Amino acid sequence: MLRMCVPGSDRATEAIAASDLKDKAILAIVPAFNEESSIVAAVEDIRTHAPEADIVVVNDGSKDRTLAICHEHGYDVVSLPVNLGLAGAFQTGMRYALEHGYDYAVQFDADGQHSAAFILPMVEVAERDRADIVIGSRFLTKSKPHTARMAGSILITRMILYTTRAKISDPTSGMRLFNKKMIRSFATDPDLSPEPDTMAHMARSGARISEIQVDMRERTSGESYLNLSRSVSYMLRVCISILFVQWFRKKAI
Repeated sequence: MLRMCVPGSDRATEAIAASDLKDKAILAIVPAFNEESSIVAAVEDIRTHAPEADIVVVNDGSKDRTLAICHEHGYDVVSLPVNLGLAGAFQTGMRYALEHGYDYAVQFDADGQHSAAFILPMVEVAERDRADIVIGSRFLTKSKPHTARMAGSILITRMILYTTRAKISDPTSGMRLFNKKMIRSFATDPDLSPEPDTMAHMARSGARISEIQVDMRERTSGESYLNLSRSVSYMLRVCISILFVQWFRKKAI
């Protein structure tokens, strides 16, 4: 089941104002690979706009000064000795969240593209909708631009709708919130990754997924997990997984 929330609507505003999140333990997981120029801004954004959230930086085998900068600023950091990629770094963060008993974990990019101002509204949506996953969507109320990359996003959206009946407007969004049940699933199942095909698999397994409109910035520095060749390979793999592989996977919940 998929639900939607538009920030700024009367219902969303009233719900957020009425919600008491003081008793909720929230963790922002920040996977970082060679993000020395942006890691401080990303972490400080969370500290400023979502002070209720704890933060753990997962240094994914960076070869630049990302780890040193985290130590210099006193950030909580888990450092991987080699680069495992986004899936490995994310799962490391989810294991940290499970071990420390967090109620919610949010995936938050270290490159400055995500805005921490949306973290608490995402938690509120999860509370209100009893959602297992809340996706920060760039396109819930806005149209997708006509680019090759967005064509891939549209294709994935249609494939998820066709195979699960769940319409996810921004399946490639990297800003996602997970509740305690999802934290345990992602921390203990190595086959679950923060990818669109896994979102489709979770929807098919019965997870309640909500979306909320967010704004994202353009990357200005650092090194993306996806270059051009990896992006093409990524889209092909995701499409094959959604159309075929997920039917042979054991339901996650």
